[in-house]
Amino acid sequence: MRIKNFKSRMASRAMMAGTFLKTPAYELIEVLATSDLDFVCVDMEHSPFDRARADACLAIARALDFPVLVRVTHFSSETILQALDMGAVGVIAPHIINADQATDLAKLSHFGNGGRGFAGATRWAGYGQQTMSEVLEQSGRETVVIAQIEEPEALANVEEIAAVEGIDGLFLGPSDMSVSMGYSNTNSQELLDALKRVGNASLATGKAYMTFVPNAAKAAEWAQYGPHMFFVGSEQGWMKAGANADAYGVHSIR
Repeated sequence: MRIKNFKSRMASRAMMAGTFLKTPAYELIEVLATSDLDFVCVDMEHSPFDRARADACLAIARALDFPVLVRVTHFSSETILQALDMGAVGVIAPHIINADQATDLAKLSHFGNGGRGFAGATRWAGYGQQTMSEVLEQSGRETVVIAQIEEPEALANVEEIAAVEGIDGLFLGPSDMSVSMGYSNTNSQELLDALKRVGNASLATGKAYMTFVPNAAKAAEWAQYGPHMFFVGSEQGWMKAGANADAYGVHSIR
């Protein structure tokens, strides 16, 4: 029931922890599915995932009932369609700047005239085990659509973006937003103001709100601004941190 209930948990603003998957290996999905994480995001934008390797990861995720989002390389009908057909519970689209783009994103993520192309024989649809009406109902019940807010232009339009029907959540990218604002770190007051503004927009429209943090301590610090879903680092960061901690411990033995 983890996949089936994921969208409703988002809508209820449940506190959830996830991470970005940077290594295109389905074995890592198997491992992380046994953890207490609520979700994982396959990062096709910044990592070396091709379609075949993303497909393998999503096959395992579906088999284990583990919610996996996909951050697509860019916003297009092809990237959205492929991610959802392969079995993603939802998509994150980078660089959504205005309500028109958000409207197109929502349309392409759901079936209908000019929207997501209908196919009942995909992994996501259960390989033909459901009727057309059941597939359409599943799309409305489960498919998650997230607009990534990462430029000042998007921040200026965030209230309109949040109000778009079919957008389920807003993702503030703190690094991209900071760089776009001219900063070389994520410690500025301007970023904190952005976090708060996106939080207010999501709360006013009943949308989920998420951001990236390096660790749980930063999540606790930023929770006051409204995010309740946190993408905590990545599996690469966790491996390096764990390796360094034990290496330090061994090197300290005297």
